[in-house]
Amino acid sequence: MDVFALSDSLEFKPDFAEARRHWEAFWAGEIIDRPGIMIRSPKDGCEPKPGPAYMAGHDGNFDRAIDLLLENAACTYFAGEALPCYTPSFGPDQFAGFLGVDLEHSPDSTSTSWSMPTVDGWEEVLPLELDVHNPMWARMVDFVRRIVERCEGKVLCSHLDLHSNFDALAAMRLPERLCFDLYDCPESVDRAIADVRRIYFEVYAGVYYAGKMDKWGSLGWGPFWGEGRTNYTQCDFICLLSPEMARRWVIPALEEECSFLDHSVYHYDGPEALVHLPDICSIEDLDVISWVPGARNPGHAHYIELFQKIQSYGKGLDINCSVEQLPFFHERLRPEGVMYSCWARTQKEADDAIQWLKDHT
Repeated sequence: MDVFALSDSLEFKPDFAEARRHWEAFWAGEIIDRPGIMIRSPKDGCEPKPGPAYMAGHDGNFDRAIDLLLENAACTYFAGEALPCYTPSFGPDQFAGFLGVDLEHSPDSTSTSWSMPTVDGWEEVLPLELDVHNPMWARMVDFVRRIVERCEGKVLCSHLDLHSNFDALAAMRLPERLCFDLYDCPESVDRAIADVRRIYFEVYAGVYYAGKMDKWGSLGWGPFWGEGRTNYTQCDFICLLSPEMARRWVIPALEEECSFLDHSVYHYDGPEALVHLPDICSIEDLDVISWVPGARNPGHAHYIELFQKIQSYGKGLDINCSVEQLPFFHERLRPEGVMYSCWARTQKEADDAIQWLKDHT
């Protein structure tokens, strides 16, 4: 882990030092006086301002995105472990974009993007390399530096939503074609994933140092903060694999990412991936599971037994809920290793929620 001489406060988070204490306890599986909670609300006496849209800045208009970011942060109350932060993004498959794949953005240029796969055969493109002159990569590094230039001491720059390992290969090739490759040319896939795993460290380090995360600590694209290297890891492609195939190709890549990170959160996306839960939870260096039910499925309260099972594996939990739902989860989960994420209507409601957790822990 890097050695820090961290500032005691941020302009929009005066109690940054206190929040750090709770974050450190959270990662250690301990509690100070309550479980962790990231809770935000509109700031009293301030008209809420919209923040930048998802993928803002992908067109190179960095300052417009940062203007909106600062206006929004100035009117937001960050309580508990919530920190003012921003995750730059050019879309879900930007990692593949850094390797030369074009991204097609949604008509509004703010909701999502799609990769335009270019790989007809792996042997034609191997070895894969990160070209520092790749326009998308160079633009991202410039964006991160510009965020720090204008926001340092006010808002933290978060790390990227990377969609690395097999998600990057799927974006370059197409998921269905990659599935066939696992049977038709597994040795080529072995080489491709080895290259992507190596490039992961280059991409992480490039953003980490451009964002001065060695000075301020780092956040994943979800707002989990920690000293040293912090981020989410994931593999949506794993839904298409049997446990046996996942153990050959995906789990080793996830193990490597989690071993590299000082603090790791797995973005667990959808019930289709639950067949892999024992293998994912067996990753020793994985700290937290962040469960995403999917748009067509019930909310977090429906999955309380899943959360209890995850706790039985010794993993922490990211629980998204309303303020009103806090008692439901708090009565059913061990407080150690739990981080709640809530939105309150007022500063008082946010403070009252934190006090309730203290009074009932």
